[in-house]
Amino acid sequence: METTQPLTKITNTILIMLAIALLTAIGSEVKIMPFDNAPFRFGLGSIIFFFALLIRPVPLLPTGIITAITVITWRTGFNSLQNEHTTFASFIEYIPAGLFYIVFALCLRVIPFEKIKKHPFLLGLCGMSFEVIANTSEHIAQAILYAPQLNTSNSLLLFGLVGFLRSFFVVGLYSAITLSEQKKQLQQLMTIQSGLFVEALYIKKSMEHVEQLTANSYQLYKKLKTIDSNLGKEALLISQEIHEVKKDQERIYAGLSKITNKKLTDAFLLSDLLSYIVEANQNYAQLLKKDIHFKTLCSNDFKTKEHIALLAILNNLMANAIEAIEQQGVITLAVNIHSDITEFIVEDSGMGIAKHLLPVIFDVGYTSKFNTLGNASTGIGLSHTSTIIENLHGSITVTSEVLTRFTVRIPTIFLREEEN
Repeated sequence: METTQPLTKITNTILIMLAIALLTAIGSEVKIMPFDNAPFRFGLGSIIFFFALLIRPVPLLPTGIITAITVITWRTGFNSLQNEHTTFASFIEYIPAGLFYIVFALCLRVIPFEKIKKHPFLLGLCGMSFEVIANTSEHIAQAILYAPQLNTSNSLLLFGLVGFLRSFFVVGLYSAITLSEQKKQLQQLMTIQSGLFVEALYIKKSMEHVEQLTANSYQLYKKLKTIDSNLGKEALLISQEIHEVKKDQERIYAGLSKITNKKLTDAFLLSDLLSYIVEANQNYAQLLKKDIHFKTLCSNDFKTKEHIALLAILNNLMANAIEAIEQQGVITLAVNIHSDITEFIVEDSGMGIAKHLLPVIFDVGYTSKFNTLGNASTGIGLSHTSTIIENLHGSITVTSEVLTRFTVRIPTIFLREEEN
């Protein structure tokens, strides 16, 4: 096993390098020839090559050499099939083109490439500079081998312009993909953190109950020991066991608190939170194979310091709304910001809630959800949602007529991030 894994990794790396080389060779056939009666050309191959090196961590110089050999072989074979030149003449003609990729890879190798990838503007400048160097090397090689009439000095401006366009196009595309991936990772982290936030709240409430049980069991021990020492010992043992459970819960709560109190960033815009919530719940609706149209309304905006709590609240209400819709429906998530109150509304066109149940849906243990075996869920979702809202000094109300609407009102002062 120890020898197989490194071998597999090397094999995968070689395959990736060959794929980069082949794609570059194919892309290089899409070309512009800026000089009349001269073999020098600008192709799509360098764009593919640079972009591939950015997204796949491969050995730079070996990849450049393999790409050079592949490009020369590809173009030589392509020309031979068209009977344009002899194989040897074609081979000589395309040696400078292969040199471009070796020089470009060598330039990337002499800089801290992985660090510079984190700085788009600097990366673009490096790419442009290396394009100029590589194109100049290719141009000089052509002049030496078969085209002495080419004037390299007059071509530097063109090399710089083309290098600028190609390099910053590649860097822009790479940055857009990177930012998209970072956004997805941030959404996942925030979703996990909001889930842990709810679990921490549940453990905290449970700890309060366990504390009361510990006190009650100890009082029972003191009463029983005067009546029957054996029964007293059993009661004391139970009290000690409950105390151990409490200590375990305290350790778990302490760990969860460190995670949930750690901020992913200083603050989030409410509009960004809404987009995260809607996107996550669209995926949930698709998982349940439901055709649901989501509407988002946010007339105003501000940065909030309570993004985890709001995610926990709104994700639970949105998930309930999805589950209340049988096959097709509409869910609206709206935010109305007033001077002192921020109002969140989750409205759905689902099956609704019976009027006699409206007063009890926030009670601990109430549930209308059952699994395939007929077992009821825990019934703590809306209860915890209500507790989180209370901790933010807010309130939650529900109406259910044609549409079911949950309205959460929280004092804006407890949500808004203070501006410096």
